Amino acid sequence: MTVRSLAERLLAEATETLQVAGVASPRHDAETLLSHVTGVPRGSLISRAKPNGNQRDAFLELVGARARRFPLQHLTGSTGFRYVDIEVGPGVFVPRPETEVLAGWAVDHAKTLTQPVVVELCAGAGAIALSIVHEVPAATVHAVELDESAFEWAQRNLVGTGVDLRLGDMADAFTDLDGTVDVVVANPPYIPLDAWESVAPEARDHDPALALWSGDDGLDAMRVVEQTAWRLLKPGGVVGAEHADVQGESAPAVFSDRWAAVRDHQDLAQRPRYVTAVKPR
Repeated sequence: MTVRSLAERLLAEATETLQVAGVASPRHDAETLLSHVTGVPRGSLISRAKPNGNQRDAFLELVGARARRFPLQHLTGSTGFRYVDIEVGPGVFVPRPETEVLAGWAVDHAKTLTQPVVVELCAGAGAIALSIVHEVPAATVHAVELDESAFEWAQRNLVGTGVDLRLGDMADAFTDLDGTVDVVVANPPYIPLDAWESVAPEARDHDPALALWSGDDGLDAMRVVEQTAWRLLKPGGVVGAEHADVQGESAPAVFSDRWAAVRDHQDLAQRPRYVTAVKPR
């Protein structure tokens, strides 16, 4: 058996295993795991991968874990987010590609300002804060996370960046910044408590509960985001917050009473994904 045929066979068998297990992207995940253990880029696996015995065993073990619906990112230890890599693992919510659109909105708005002050609420692994400080060097960035395990992951990702990371509840965070912030951005928990069965096992069984569930309608945390953003933002400041695709009307309604320019936005799949609003001058 040639080296090339071994890599091809490993990928084919792993893809079938993951497909049977209900993994949404079995070939992608198989290639990602083989790339992880061999160090060969995904696009070159068939032609360049030369898995030895130890790498083969490691790959099969990882495929087995993925088939049991362990998150792919926990198995590789990181995930890409916009232009940065985020370290993730047990105890922290894995940043999703759809959140990159919200982060892009925050980046684009911050770039229009000379010395923007940005706050990320519900920071998790710190993906949005890291993206902003990476893409908008002039920004002063603050972030807060309630869960201690997630906070430790955020510390790893934000060390040396200058981001002011704090452990605590967003409801009373950053009182020293009241009325001085330009942009507030958040990916809060937004899943209703009765939606347990509809959540993918990767999230339901491995993401922290604090990052998922948010009351009977999924908007308890969104209401806190609204209140905290109102307190933090200067007049003319903006807030953006992610929500579930079924909350394209209910999430903006949280901001309807006292905010201006309340708008909902779609993600790359054309699904309702995040709401933005402006604090009136």
